Amino acid sequence: MLWPLRGASHELMLEVRGADTPAVVRLTLGVQDVLLLRNASKAPLVFGPVQLAPGAEFRLPVEEAGEREIPCPVLPGGVLKLRVVPMPDPGLERLRWRLGNFGHALRTMPLQGPD
Repeated sequence: MLWPLRGASHELMLEVRGADTPAVVRLTLGVQDVLLLRNASKAPLVFGPVQLAPGAEFRLPVEEAGEREIPCPVLPGGVLKLRVVPMPDPGLERLRWRLGNFGHALRTMPLQGPD
């Protein structure tokens, strides 16, 4: 609960492959406050006012908490919802944040069959 929040990188990578890409992304100011978008498809990708070639990357730094909707026609609904939350204070708020991140990691873990 009281342990400081640190990470190797402030980037959260989102590989866009098509309709199976999540349409909601959560970033945390001071911890993961840069969205690294990578076009993993074989076609050009439109993300807001930016067009990405196949294999290209785009970094979107955020500085304010809030919710943004960025047009991206490849995603379900045609919009990427970007939720930016402030860094949690030490104590129960930080514990809830850590448990929420753990739950999100479990829900989005890729399924792999046995080799």
